[in-house]
Amino acid sequence: MPDPVMRPTAVDPALFLAAVPHPVRRGDGEAVLHLMEELTGQPARMWGPSIIGFGSYHYRYASGHQGDAAAVGFSPRKAHLVLYGLTYDSRSEALLPELGKHRRGAGCLYVNRLADIDSAVLERLIRDGYQYATTVLHSPSAS
Repeated sequence: MPDPVMRPTAVDPALFLAAVPHPVRRGDGEAVLHLMEELTGQPARMWGPSIIGFGSYHYRYASGHQGDAAAVGFSPRKAHLVLYGLTYDSRSEALLPELGKHRRGAGCLYVNRLADIDSAVLERLIRDGYQYATTVLHSPSAS
């Protein structure tokens, strides 16, 4: 089986963020890094080349495929700040209309700027998403 692309790396997330050319994306990324560290109690880790994740869980599909993934995370992409792991819990459905300007993807949320969304709702989504991934979705991993 090939090596998974999304696994923890030794790259320092702060150095990764410092290299983000877009100043708004870089600043929003730094703010989300601190917020996710505070809310999850987990240190930031790079997962693959461009996702900053917090905590982890082990998954196993009926097909036998298994691996580890970040419980919650984000990536400061060129066009959007992408937030991962915040929509798997059914409780997120009631919060998303209150979040503010965003677009939903498959397993992620796209945000233009943090200033476009409600910070209290974002905090709730992060807390709920982390709790769900580490206690309900799958078991915490050892990585």
